[in-house]
Amino acid sequence: MSTNDVLGGSTGGDLRLEGLTKRFGAFTAVDNLDLTIPQGSFFALLGASGCGKTTTLRMVSGLEDPTAGRIYLGEDDVTNRKPYRRPVNTVFQNYALFPHLDIFENVAFGLRRRGVKDVKPAVTAMLDLVELGHVAKRKPTELSGGQQQRIALARALINQPQVLLLDEPLGALDLKLRRQMQIELKRIQTEVGLTFVHVTHDQEEAMTMADTIAVMNHGRIEQLGSPAELYENPATTFVANFLGQSNLIPATVVSETDGVVTVSAHGQQLKLDAKRCRSTSGEIILGVRPEKVQVAKSAADAPTGSNVITGGTVVDASFIGVSTQYLVKLATGEELAVFEQNTGREIQRPGAEVAVYWDPTQGFGLEGSQDIAAGAEVDEEAAA
Repeated sequence: MSTNDVLGGSTGGDLRLEGLTKRFGAFTAVDNLDLTIPQGSFFALLGASGCGKTTTLRMVSGLEDPTAGRIYLGEDDVTNRKPYRRPVNTVFQNYALFPHLDIFENVAFGLRRRGVKDVKPAVTAMLDLVELGHVAKRKPTELSGGQQQRIALARALINQPQVLLLDEPLGALDLKLRRQMQIELKRIQTEVGLTFVHVTHDQEEAMTMADTIAVMNHGRIEQLGSPAELYENPATTFVANFLGQSNLIPATVVSETDGVVTVSAHGQQLKLDAKRCRSTSGEIILGVRPEKVQVAKSAADAPTGSNVITGGTVVDASFIGVSTQYLVKLATGEELAVFEQNTGREIQRPGAEVAVYWDPTQGFGLEGSQDIAAGAEVDEEAAA
């Protein structure tokens, strides 16, 4: 029996959340959320602790009742259905495998509860999918953390859900294994073609696996898009700071001509692509990712047409193999991060006077009234 045969009943439609709200007393955990997750996509809810992502997942699974709003799977309203009556399964961080059952019986558990007589073909197909057929007779305690995670996934998939919910599923794994499992989860999702909704506080994890990411903040979606779109064109300072790292510089728009916005920052004229600006007048925040920025001994050493800020001093230089990471203090006291690819260029030592430069098409402009530090102080380790 193939995996497609096992999952043959898993049809449905988009997962739609309409006005979904959850309050705990005076605290609003999820605030009037409207969201459509396309059928068959790998979707990530990304955010820090307390942003509402796990509460949203629990409402979809039926473990939490909404205060307001509706949940639809295709045309079916499942808002008030009991968890066991929803075509949804969840894989948790702790895997929740039955220690007294061997791996075959752990995966077969859901089928046996439904009264399926011949479970072997389906269980064998699922174990083959997660590439663990050879451990069928072992107990969970005999497996590594990564193997247990894949068995938990197989046990969830065998029940033919329309949607698989992943609640920080890799959080208990070490860094190397977590990265391997990111690739493995994406492979499995692509092969089975089901809707995966992944809750995580780990930006790299979301960007590695998801087709679409919703960045959540205080119960609302701050921005929704592909990983590349969110990274290259953040809509807010929170997204710019939380998803990766950004240099954000207060600036004032001087002019806009032929699709180019000229701004003044640190007493110098800098340029931006108007299509990458959320605001093109008044006070704005100019952003540029550290890997887009380079250092030069002087402005004369920067390529013609570059945005250049002079008067910088290197306060830290860390060689990490693939790149050298600089911290450059400007004359105003502001510090810029520069991640310069290791191409054999001379490394500038702390104390060296430098200019920083970047291609004007690589920057972005944000509305100027925002908190420039929003999202920068998030404690990822405490996120849940």
